[in-house]
Amino acid sequence: MSQQADVKSIETLSFVRAAFAAFAHETGQALAEIEIQGQRAVEYLTVDRAAHWKAEIRRMTDLVNKAIKDLEHCRTFKKVGDNTPSCIEEKKALEKARQKLAWAESKAEAVRRWTPVVQQQFRETCVRLVRFRDVIDVDCPRAMAQLEKMLRSLEAYQQAVSPAGGGSDGGGSEGASVTRQVNDEPVEGPAAEAGAAEPSAGQEVSGS
Repeated sequence: MSQQADVKSIETLSFVRAAFAAFAHETGQALAEIEIQGQRAVEYLTVDRAAHWKAEIRRMTDLVNKAIKDLEHCRTFKKVGDNTPSCIEEKKALEKARQKLAWAESKAEAVRRWTPVVQQQFRETCVRLVRFRDVIDVDCPRAMAQLEKMLRSLEAYQQAVSPAGGGSDGGGSEGASVTRQVNDEPVEGPAAEAGAAEPSAGQEVSGS
């Protein structure tokens, strides 16, 4: 199997590594915000609304008791002879108060019924978020480390094929690239550090 690599741009790998870092940072913040907002929603239903409708039931109960007393007062003190007063306004007020009390009780019952459901759903969501956070806290750093390793290897190879100061005759432009041709054999030994030596003046070129 060929061990050669054809890398077009080291900058692309650097960009991918930076993208992983940005993804991990922004996603981590988003997950934290989701957890905070979810917890607030659960507390709003299970704590705030429960306390609200409990207070409303007490208030509506007081209104019903007051309406009952007003109706009794009307029937007692507005009676003329044997004629029983109609007390229409007092009856309407009592009926309205009882409707409000029933409404508050139905809301409180809904809160009690949905509280365990919402809490269970939030717990399950948190479990899924923990699994996703593992991707951010474990998989992303692992991928970034692998990219960093690749970048260092490529930079080392680039330095090997393009030594400092090399390329005075135009060969340096090709050495600056990290592209390796498919048919080229890997360069090993001291030749990989300095490149092939040019023949001196008057020296025969082997094989010519």
